[in-house]
Amino acid sequence: MTFVLLLFPSLLAALLAYTVRPYRVVVGWANAWLSLVSLGAALAFAALVLAGSEAPTFGPSELLRADGLSALLMVCVAAVAALALFFSPGLGRESQYDGAQLRRYHVFVNLFIFAMLLAVSANNVGIMWIAVEATTIFSAMIIPLALTKASVEASWKYILICSVGITLAFAGTVLTYLDFVALSGRAENALNWPVLLSAAPGLHPEVMRLAFVFLLIGFGTKAGIAPMHTWLPDAHSEAPSPLSAMMSGVLLAVALYAITRWKVVVDAALGPSFSNQLLLLLGLFSLLVAAFSLVIQRNYKRMLAYSSIEHTGLICIGLGLGPLGVFAAFLHLVCHTAAKSMLFLLSGEVLHRYRSTELERVSGLLKVMPWTGALFMGGILAIVGLPPFGLFISEFALIRAGFAAGRPGLMAAVLVLIGVAFVALLRHSNRMLYGAPPEGVAIGEIGRWRIAALFLSVGVLVVLGLTLPAPLEALLNQIVKVVAK
Repeated sequence: MTFVLLLFPSLLAALLAYTVRPYRVVVGWANAWLSLVSLGAALAFAALVLAGSEAPTFGPSELLRADGLSALLMVCVAAVAALALFFSPGLGRESQYDGAQLRRYHVFVNLFIFAMLLAVSANNVGIMWIAVEATTIFSAMIIPLALTKASVEASWKYILICSVGITLAFAGTVLTYLDFVALSGRAENALNWPVLLSAAPGLHPEVMRLAFVFLLIGFGTKAGIAPMHTWLPDAHSEAPSPLSAMMSGVLLAVALYAITRWKVVVDAALGPSFSNQLLLLLGLFSLLVAAFSLVIQRNYKRMLAYSSIEHTGLICIGLGLGPLGVFAAFLHLVCHTAAKSMLFLLSGEVLHRYRSTELERVSGLLKVMPWTGALFMGGILAIVGLPPFGLFISEFALIRAGFAAGRPGLMAAVLVLIGVAFVALLRHSNRMLYGAPPEGVAIGEIGRWRIAALFLSVGVLVVLGLTLPAPLEALLNQIVKVVAK
């Protein structure tokens, strides 16, 4: 029943948005309130996992299953989705979109949320692959919501690159399955995670190495890992800001979840050394590309997108550093989810007021929109890793894990690149926050109640910077047991 409450509200919201014609404001509000049902179900799964009960399953052949790893991702996806839906266009605020565009947005954004929740709750690798591919299709329909040459190009680039990536992930999945069949014959539930994991020690090492390369490149494309990241800045900068918040805050996390699941299987077959080396290499390269791309940015939404690539790189590095690194990586994932979703939602408010995403055309934000400016400044300070925000703790834990794993050279490189990103982000954000506002820009907040909701994100980041709540610590420790046995 809890799985129904997790997944069904998004489908119901999409159906409601499709059937009510012409679009009415009540549809948007109904979508937003329904998302809270999914969030409650996700929190219920987290509570079940923390209570130590057996992992809940659902459906024929146990197609759905919730353990500590999936429960954490469920909560992240459902929380960001609820926040984004309350910031979505068509909720009564002046909108640049017509009724048909708003209906299309609410249909596909809810299907997008459903696909992400299905991906992290699927117990079957085939269902997970289908769900991850579905996220590409559904979100690509929203990126060009305002039909411009740039948005259409960004959408097609996103579809083409991510479809190639997901095809490679499919090849890796098929290779693993064929090796499993060759070893054990056709077995019931052969594509379920527990079955694959139990058979992994007997799989052929050469096949698993090749399969993991396909899987890492395939799902890594969706996660924005360099050099497969090229779709991400374009898509994030052209998409409506609530969609950008979900793509950067949780879609990248869903793809990293898929990589983590497969890493567990591959490590059982080969040992952790092979997957760790690949993750460290791609993570460092992602950090390098993102840091120097941030230096030359002139668009604040692209700036936030490259920052997401930087943090994806850090999470990959953490996954390659053993148990301490895995703990730091998923703590970092939670903190990044809270910070980056907030910043993209705020970028929508900035765009609505300044009518531009160019950094040179945005100044005096603290004077024009004091609450928005203060929250934006707090979000930037969080993502650059300053205390008292949670990302400071997660980055400190990641560096500590690197030194504990005997990789001082790697950690030195990471610190240098984090420093480059730190300077670039502070330089760009200072130009936005201070100075004289451009002529003709109205003074005052657009919707204070909407902005006030984002103090929840700041609260999460501050709490995680000052202490680690016992439930989250227990959940992270369970994830470490699953990922880094």
